[in-house]
Amino acid sequence: MNEDDRVRTLMFTMTYMLMKRRRDVTNMDVQRRNEIQRRIRHRQYFLQRQKRMLMMMTVAGGLSSSVSPGPWSGGVRGPTRPWTSTQTTDWWERVVAGHHEGFQPCDWLDKFRMSRRTFFHLCDRLRPRLARQDTRLRAALPVEKRVAVALWRLASNVEYRVISELFGVGKSTVCGCVRDLCHAVALLLRPLHLRCPPGEAELRDSAGRFLADAGFPHCGAVVATLHTAIITPSANPSEYANSDGLMSVMTQVCINGQGQFWDVCGSFPGGTDPAEVLQNSTLWAHAAEGELSPEPPPLFMGRPLRYVLLGDGSHPLQPWLLKAYPEAGTGTVPALPQHRRTFNRRLEGARRLADDALLRLRSRWQCLSKRNDCGLDLVSTMVLACCILHNVCESRGDAFRPEWREEAARAETRRSSARPRSAAAAEPEGRAEDVRRLFCDYFQQQEGPLSF
Repeated sequence: MNEDDRVRTLMFTMTYMLMKRRRDVTNMDVQRRNEIQRRIRHRQYFLQRQKRMLMMMTVAGGLSSSVSPGPWSGGVRGPTRPWTSTQTTDWWERVVAGHHEGFQPCDWLDKFRMSRRTFFHLCDRLRPRLARQDTRLRAALPVEKRVAVALWRLASNVEYRVISELFGVGKSTVCGCVRDLCHAVALLLRPLHLRCPPGEAELRDSAGRFLADAGFPHCGAVVATLHTAIITPSANPSEYANSDGLMSVMTQVCINGQGQFWDVCGSFPGGTDPAEVLQNSTLWAHAAEGELSPEPPPLFMGRPLRYVLLGDGSHPLQPWLLKAYPEAGTGTVPALPQHRRTFNRRLEGARRLADDALLRLRSRWQCLSKRNDCGLDLVSTMVLACCILHNVCESRGDAFRPEWREEAARAETRRSSARPRSAAAAEPEGRAEDVRRLFCDYFQQQEGPLSF
């Protein structure tokens, strides 16, 4: 390389370094100006917020220069109030919390879907998670009012605006109460009221109820799916379209003979295959390991056999999971013999007990029966919380009003229940079919098959 080339290379390098330096300095100046402007906007925001707070406190009587000085001037601070622009909270403060004689036990059931005794029991259980502290600017909502606001939303599925006006709180406060209650129920009450695997006594009692009410013996629980209608999500909407073309989230539930839930598995897009959900759930792992039956297994038809679960046509047949035989007319399936038709009839009778429990759940908590407009992150927790609250009400003997069922049934006639499609499959071989055949033999030995 000659001297001229070295000079040009040096000049090019120096020019590049000077231009880079100028660019770095310019970027630093831009970042500094942006930071200054951000701080100015931040300061203006808090100044405006402070002015609004002072105006609200002045209007509410919390700060009055003619009566008493503010806390920053050494005087006595006026009474604080919840942060809201609503005019009155008379209905809650005087009628409900004040034990007004006009608010009867039937009103507790109608408005909050539980008895007064269960309501305050729930408040005591959730108090460690829901209690808030008062501040100098506002008084925290009592736990009882937070629970009432959330239960009203779960029970009626009305808009936040309506609940805001009724309880005298802001719409954002209503949203926060609903979210906090659902998370608190899932965290604090799930270990107490949603146990899987259940104990030996619970399994025995559940099997006894299925035998007494549906004529199906040796059954621990029913595996079913719950579809909750939602608004069309912005991401991957096609995945949430169920078999009826409606937008929903699907939850797998396990229901015992008492109509209570043993297991609740997530909230998946409505188009998810129920068999795939089951095979990837903890329920599958517990059942495959034999944890849903005591050791040694109880006797059935003279041989030790673990308690079985009942599924629908979309679930795979397993030694611990039975489903109905494919009916005639589905593809090349031949006509069923009498003992298999009896098996199908008894199994459907047992599954109807689970369907009735799901209807009671949706009737009590109409946020699951009507279209739920909450975000997908909250819907899954809300479904879990409603199942737990259902168990709480059922275990404490709270009354269930028939008109709730009628209202939920009317709401669901306007949209399909999105039951999974039953695919006609080839007859399975092995131990699973041996277990199903054993139940057919049991029903064949019965003198008078129950009719459903």
